Amino acid sequence: MRIAIVRLSALGDIINSAFILEFIKEAYPQAKIEWICEEAFAPILNHHPLLDAVHTVAIKRAKKNKSFSVLLKTISKLRGLGEFDKIIDLQGLLKSALVSRFIGKNIYGYDKHSIREGLASKFYLQHVNIAYEENSIWRTLVLVSKALDINITKQMLENKQKSLSYAKSDDITKNLLSSTQKNIAFVIGASWPSKTYPKESFVKVAQDLDANIILIWGSHNEKEDAEFIEAKTQNTKLAPKLSLVQLTALIDSVDLIIGNDTGPTHIAWAMNKASITLFGPTPASKMMWQSEKHKAIESDSLVNPLKLDRSDMSIKDINYTNIIHEARSLLS
Repeated sequence: MRIAIVRLSALGDIINSAFILEFIKEAYPQAKIEWICEEAFAPILNHHPLLDAVHTVAIKRAKKNKSFSVLLKTISKLRGLGEFDKIIDLQGLLKSALVSRFIGKNIYGYDKHSIREGLASKFYLQHVNIAYEENSIWRTLVLVSKALDINITKQMLENKQKSLSYAKSDDITKNLLSSTQKNIAFVIGASWPSKTYPKESFVKVAQDLDANIILIWGSHNEKEDAEFIEAKTQNTKLAPKLSLVQLTALIDSVDLIIGNDTGPTHIAWAMNKASITLFGPTPASKMMWQSEKHKAIESDSLVNPLKLDRSDMSIKDINYTNIIHEARSLLS
């Protein structure tokens, strides 16, 4: 059987969907599993031992550069992949539905009541109904379970294997980790300013924790914030610029991850590492799988999963002492 997983973006969503590969392979050991995603996110999947291929699309690049030729090349590339026995669109957007249709007809996806862009469901042969506001990981589990007729329980999810992989050459933690203290990674950036916990509050958290703290950053602005935190504390150090795979290796090596609701923080769940994720304008109940090992700390904001408010800056009101309390509990 040849199976295509279509999850084009974003980073956090791809990370939170990769767990499904373990259960597909268990049910269909001989299946050939291939993933289609945006080119920027391919590195985090490229060397996954359970994937036979990762195919990329350049829809974002075509849109950014207003390049019809790039889009045509992407379409041609997809049509050249050949037919798949089953195609599962985990994204539920019009663009992912179109990508799915270019590679075959036997497409499984959410019905029109379960996705933001209901028109996408017209491209699917089989439909699954599950409320859009449900937990995104649970939605993925239900869709794949029904598409492939396999039983995946919550207990199986709790006991899952690590969902991402990396090579030994990607592990650059030698000069970052402490052998005498607990090691914590701070993920200080996010895709929206309103999802970003204040750098001043991160300083207070660092000052109260007896640990070696590594500051992870991605953009120029995030690096400036990390440098601010490093200058105000004695127990933090700036991580170098990391690739997605190097980031996975680092997160797999620390004892705890504390960060905003963003892709790098969600790698902690994928790698079965203890984590604390901070939420302001996004709903923890939808965005992460919470457990004794993976904690969410939310602001007091009433978040509507169907209509997120990017101007909601309530994350700044999360009391840093709550983070310290949870961190000490998880580290103990």
